[in-house]
Amino acid sequence: MNPIEQILNNFPIVILDGAMATELENYGCNLNDRLWSAKILMENPELIKKVHLDYFLAGADCAITASYQATIEGFKAIGLTEEEAFGLIKKSVQLAAEARDEFWTELDDKSNRPKPLVAASVGPYGAFLSDGSEYRGDYSLNEDELVAFHKDRIKVLVEAGADILACETIPCLAEAKAIVKVLKEFPKVYAWFSFSAKDGYHISDGERISNCGEWLDGEQQVAAIGINCSAPEFIESLIKEIKSRSSKPIIVYPNSGEEYDATSKTWNEELLANSFASNTKRWYEAGAQIIGGCCRTTPEDIAAITAWARK
Repeated sequence: MNPIEQILNNFPIVILDGAMATELENYGCNLNDRLWSAKILMENPELIKKVHLDYFLAGADCAITASYQATIEGFKAIGLTEEEAFGLIKKSVQLAAEARDEFWTELDDKSNRPKPLVAASVGPYGAFLSDGSEYRGDYSLNEDELVAFHKDRIKVLVEAGADILACETIPCLAEAKAIVKVLKEFPKVYAWFSFSAKDGYHISDGERISNCGEWLDGEQQVAAIGINCSAPEFIESLIKEIKSRSSKPIIVYPNSGEEYDATSKTWNEELLANSFASNTKRWYEAGAQIIGGCCRTTPEDIAAITAWARK
């Protein structure tokens, strides 16, 4: 059964975690690297587990693995063998599962929350390129080439035992269609699809989010549709657009509100006036049922969602 549906049958909301990379940087990691947080899978895996635990303690019902930029091609480019690459991708799921199981075993009151899920992050082809194209979607690859790129990693993540796949920061419908094609080879596996958006109506490559919602709505293995790694001010409009064409649960986990410069790989730290937590409540009221944070959000942001969502 669809794991998102299972939770939503018993609880009004699924609370996601927040940024992995932001927390790793807060712990002193240097992520200015084309592997980004995936390099910590090699250097300090226990720290990734610690971040997962921090988010569970803050109230998260789901951990998104550190596999966003963990690709076979990316690891091979730095000299690792295919077998070593597979091992690191698998490790991303194992670390999240270990953190979840330890947390759940030690939790005294389990009455007001579900047992958390492990969502295996499937980043877009643009994340592997590490050139900002996950916010443009201007790939030179056709659908078959995108299928070939995603296939082996998805197989490893599924075999590692993830509860669900988090196909995230997808910039174009063509890539979502390619991933759905891969999913059909694993008929019992569910995935959510969250796109990066350029405004309140369009995903990064200019396609209307409503068209994406309509196409994905007919796919049985799609557990939820939504937006991540995008500006908070676009989210309410995007929720309405998805709702107009799809009956699937809606997932949103945007950035904190700071702007990312893909060229300099830095953040503009001017925060929006509205706090992240009050925005999340509005998104829930607009129809989103799976809510968390992406870049620059922290366990404190997730705790703030928990404060209103578990009243």
